[in-house]
Amino acid sequence: MRTPWRTFEDLWESPHPTLRTVDPCWGMSFVQRFCSIQRVLFPSWINQNVLMFGTLLVVTLTEQLIIYQVGVLPSQFYMVLADKDYPGFKNLVGLAMVLILLNSTMKSVDQYICGQMYVSWRKTLTESLHAAYFQGRVYYTLNVLREDIDNPDQRISQDVERLCKQMSTMASRLIVSPFTLAYYTYHCFHSTGWIGPVSIFCYFVIGTVANKMLMGPIVTTLFEQEKLEGDFRFKHMQIRVNAESAAFYRAGKVEHMRTDRRLQTLLLTQKSLINKELWLYIGVNTFDYVGGFLSYIIIAIPIFTGVYDGLSPGELSALISKNAFVCIYLINGFTQLIDLSTTLSDVAGYTHRIGELREVMDDILRTQCDYDPASGESPADTAFILDHVSYKSPYSDQLLVDDLSLKISQGTHLLVVGNTGTGKTSLLRVLNRLWEAESGFVHMTTCFGPRGTLFLPQKPYMTDGTLREQVAFSSKISFPFKSLDDDRILQFLELAGVSSLLKRTGGLDEKVDWNWYDVLSPGEMQRLSFARLFYLQPKYAVLDEATSALTEEAEAQLYRACKQLGMTLVSLGHRSTLEKVAEHPCMLRTPGRVSQNQHGIKLMTSVCLNNSSIKTIENSCFGLGSVYSRCLLVLKNP
Repeated sequence: MRTPWRTFEDLWESPHPTLRTVDPCWGMSFVQRFCSIQRVLFPSWINQNVLMFGTLLVVTLTEQLIIYQVGVLPSQFYMVLADKDYPGFKNLVGLAMVLILLNSTMKSVDQYICGQMYVSWRKTLTESLHAAYFQGRVYYTLNVLREDIDNPDQRISQDVERLCKQMSTMASRLIVSPFTLAYYTYHCFHSTGWIGPVSIFCYFVIGTVANKMLMGPIVTTLFEQEKLEGDFRFKHMQIRVNAESAAFYRAGKVEHMRTDRRLQTLLLTQKSLINKELWLYIGVNTFDYVGGFLSYIIIAIPIFTGVYDGLSPGELSALISKNAFVCIYLINGFTQLIDLSTTLSDVAGYTHRIGELREVMDDILRTQCDYDPASGESPADTAFILDHVSYKSPYSDQLLVDDLSLKISQGTHLLVVGNTGTGKTSLLRVLNRLWEAESGFVHMTTCFGPRGTLFLPQKPYMTDGTLREQVAFSSKISFPFKSLDDDRILQFLELAGVSSLLKRTGGLDEKVDWNWYDVLSPGEMQRLSFARLFYLQPKYAVLDEATSALTEEAEAQLYRACKQLGMTLVSLGHRSTLEKVAEHPCMLRTPGRVSQNQHGIKLMTSVCLNNSSIKTIENSCFGLGSVYSRCLLVLKNP
């Protein structure tokens, strides 16, 4: 059976049978996703991002007015130099210095605001994605159950950063373009007549169409490249996380080959992207240089047709300089938009990846059922009620357990044992609603948390932070934990057998820069998880082989402490010593096998328990349904 706790190899080398066909290109999907992201960045008119955007507009418009004054200075220099006007020359030099200083200042302010917008946009968009990603079980579903979206972590961290960076660099040019194009179009028409603006507009339309045709394949290839970048990065993460296990296998040569294979796939895609970008660069650079000559062609038409025959050489030089600046700047405005095509292709690729992630998370949230406690009709001393529940692995059509009825009540300890692959951990996933049941109902009648139910997985979860934060993890008490009882934490660390961590960390609140998984042994991590459990003291503790790395003596000690703290235990495991903990062992076993426990009590086995056999045990603390396929559910009465 394939479980959801897949290896990295499963994640990156699975055939992805349900992978959606994505065509990340220009079209309505891009417009919809881009507008959706903009609504996140600009949620209201009084938002900080809107105010910064408005300030940027004012700054860039002021900058353009100054640029125009600087641009017409050469024509004035031609006049004073031709007339040998020394006083006028001195005045122009002084004016030029002032305008240059103002232009430099406004350009610097422009860049500063763009940098601030980049940080603010990244913060807003990342926090929005985090809000959906960490809501309910979305992060689990994305990383474990869904195969139609790659590398959600890369999309949130890297793609968001690059999208915001690209948008901030092009923001000032985009927002000022309509104003500058309108302004310089008017001056161009006034200087050259209709032929000037029309020629420049036709030039821009041809360039836009050509670049759009060249950008389409680039967006698709960029989308694929970012996916492969994530695959390659996570291959290295796999080695980093499992370095010791790999070293025991002497896996260097094998992993070298596999990692190089991923690198080659990535590099082939990058080469394909570079090949496609070559034609885009040729188009962009060609239009840049043609634009410089086009301005003189436009100015030459009225000169050679005799429009300016009445001007002196000095006046004609000044007029040519001024008109050349107007035409060149208008062409430059259009060529800048064409130059942005390379940036826009990147923006489109990142927009598709982030937009797709948001759509998938919204879809998960729509279909995800909140795990609220059942109404007051359920008994107050009950944690879970399973009513004719059937479940299977999300990766298989074969039922693990069918028609299971079960009640977990306070004070009645339950043990689930069985061979590997019989569905023990799967039962816990159904209880925690990580998996949805195929049929039947799962009622959780207590809250999740310190006063209700807590789950302890076989592989402990260690967050980053101090020792206090490890022990008090998932506590509702707000940071920075000033009101927590240090004596209680020290007591439970001692009770769990990990009081030595206090010395290793330097104190409860000393920040450590290590990875807890690298520093602690599996047994120490399981003991620290029990210290966390003791501190939170839930009514019900669901333990999935939570002592597998500990000795039987340590196991008995920890279970005894749980009982003394008033917890009702639901335990999963293989060890026979766990039978001492539970009043009602519930066994998932292979068909047809009859076994006997240490007290000589024979266990029942049955291929199928029908309704009448279920009624014979209705007075027990839980009911029992039929079990098909690879496992049987066997009841041992107290």
